[in-house]
Amino acid sequence: MFAYRQLVIGLAGLVWLAFAAGSAGAADEVMLKLGKEQFNENCAVCHQEDAIGKPGFAPSLTNPELLSISSDKYFMATIRDGRAETGMMPFAHLGRKNVRAIVSFLRSHAKGPNKAEEIDAQPDAHGDPRLGKQWYDNICSTCHGLSGDGYDAGGTGTAIGLPGFLNKVSDGFIRETIKKGRSNTRMLAFQGPTGLANLSDQEIDDIIVYLRSLPKS
Repeated sequence: MFAYRQLVIGLAGLVWLAFAAGSAGAADEVMLKLGKEQFNENCAVCHQEDAIGKPGFAPSLTNPELLSISSDKYFMATIRDGRAETGMMPFAHLGRKNVRAIVSFLRSHAKGPNKAEEIDAQPDAHGDPRLGKQWYDNICSTCHGLSGDGYDAGGTGTAIGLPGFLNKVSDGFIRETIKKGRSNTRMLAFQGPTGLANLSDQEIDDIIVYLRSLPKS
């Protein structure tokens, strides 16, 4: 009798787990559908279908490097607040649910694990902003503009020198981006034998310190 009761309880547990898994899967599908709808309605006009972006106009949001180092908090804050002094307007009016749904839609394009927590835990950069400016002017300004204004300066790169970006990213985020680049975009890697320039860790930190030293307005 005891064994029978245990069997019944075990089967009931399995049924509940299957139901819960099915409900979670259905909820995920609903969220993705909502996210795609919201993206197409509010974001695709600039970031293009499937968020592949357009050089000199809007960045790609679906390349694997960005998705692997970006936290949900980063995406949600960017969508909510926009980027002052750029064409990225705030979308706080969409509400938390719709913003979260857009992030879920972007996440559906990921091809690997999310390393945002690990990346953001990297130590702050320490270096010489004067040397960082030299590297920035010689390498980065071509795309991102002499003052980091991005598209407004006529470049194909984003505005990495403005508070709207710098206030939302960790030094690890910037460091990883410079090292690895962004596949399927014009942001190439700048470390290693295949990099456009084989910058050392210290040279990269010098650039980060320089970016952090730029005027806040």
